[in-house]
Amino acid sequence: MATSCIPGRVTVYSVPGCPHCLQAKATLGALGLPVCDVDVSHDAGLRAQLKKLTGSSTVPQIFFNDVHVGRNEQLKNLAPEALERLVCMVKKEPVPLRAPPLTAGNSVTSDEGDGGEFKCERNVFADTVEDSKRSGLIGSRRRWLRVHRNSFTGTKLVDWLCSEEGLGKLSQLPLQETGNIKIVQIVMAKKQIAAMTGKRHFDKSNTSFRLLEFDPHAALNSGEMAVCSPTKASELSEALRNLILKLYSDYLSADGKTVDYKSMSQSPCFERYCELAVQLQHVELLSLSREEKLAFFINVYNALVIHGNLRLGFPKNIWQRYRFFNYVSYLIGGEVFTLEDIENGVLRGNRKGVAQLLKPFSKNDPRLQVALPDAEPLIHFALNCGAKGCPPIKTYTPQGIDSQLRIAAEAFLENDDGCMVDSVKGEVKLSQLFKWYKVDFGGTDEKLLNWVADHMGPSQKKLSLKTLLSAGNVKVSYMPYDWTTNSTE
Repeated sequence: MATSCIPGRVTVYSVPGCPHCLQAKATLGALGLPVCDVDVSHDAGLRAQLKKLTGSSTVPQIFFNDVHVGRNEQLKNLAPEALERLVCMVKKEPVPLRAPPLTAGNSVTSDEGDGGEFKCERNVFADTVEDSKRSGLIGSRRRWLRVHRNSFTGTKLVDWLCSEEGLGKLSQLPLQETGNIKIVQIVMAKKQIAAMTGKRHFDKSNTSFRLLEFDPHAALNSGEMAVCSPTKASELSEALRNLILKLYSDYLSADGKTVDYKSMSQSPCFERYCELAVQLQHVELLSLSREEKLAFFINVYNALVIHGNLRLGFPKNIWQRYRFFNYVSYLIGGEVFTLEDIENGVLRGNRKGVAQLLKPFSKNDPRLQVALPDAEPLIHFALNCGAKGCPPIKTYTPQGIDSQLRIAAEAFLENDDGCMVDSVKGEVKLSQLFKWYKVDFGGTDEKLLNWVADHMGPSQKKLSLKTLLSAGNVKVSYMPYDWTTNSTE
């Protein structure tokens, strides 16, 4: 029977990049049913309505006409005769008026988007930087026993900037007191150059500098000049996130378990993403609110993991993983941030990570200004490390970020690979994430289990855990972590 002739409807409430959502839609598609996919990631009103209807904030939520089936797990566990009855109902009966709404505005949302639309205003320094490369200003310079490549001295920079060739491009800036030091300070403040000695201000004429695009740390978005004017981090993050979600939508397998990284790396969409990631070099970070900071750095972390996997390959052992998370980096707002820096330095309030002897940021590190004042435990259910044991990639926005993170935690704990409760043995098995970051959840077994119970959605599992906690003497153990790559190869 052609789906166009079917009077009923199967409604799947989902978010882009959700593996369980993709699995459910693949199952339903194989049954020849008309699936109405409703993206709830950007509509807080629809999410609230969905929770009222189903009692849960996690996705997917599946309806056959007006009959609520539940999540992907409930769909898979339906008895064959029950599933057959539901399929026959959709194929024979029209959608009743009491069926769930599509959106708050009664129109289906779509995750196609604009593929990362981002309006770029050309930086007034961009032409000057390009001219400097052709002028002979940049070269190699020996300083004591070291050779500074792609560098120039403060004296040469000032002389060139003050020349007719260099200052001509800067004449459009509202400069006052354009003395030698003032000019270089302005160029440094605009995140075009950095002192190779680590100094933050120009104070000596023989200081060595380099353009940010020649970052020696091999950040994945360096080696090319960012031509856009410094922009709000939240705006650029939105465009980057949309591109990554589109890539996952295009190259995630039907069951949501694997990613075709090889094809993804050859796609025009990934090329566009790489071009856009370069603009992270100049974003403004210090003005970010707590909510904007959470959304921005979670999205950037997940995108950087994908970028690292595509460029360097997925780490296959403990040593490669250590190197991957301490090496793969982006140049963001004039500073280098590795994956470890983002997770432990920024999002965990500058706490030591797994196998780290020191905090990521020292007290004089400028990146410390960006770090959250305290660790946010919910980020552990939002960060995706590229392994099958990680939480799925989801959409995060500054608006409602706390509720989005709570939903992510609820979904993680709802699955058995996040938490299992054995009432007979009086044992709770948890993901290794809770062992590695136990300090973020209270530091003791009792506080950890109470945190888990408080962040579970209404379910039999939660009732069982509450009963065990009331009885006392609960045993806590941790399940092996699945480091298997989610690549198709």
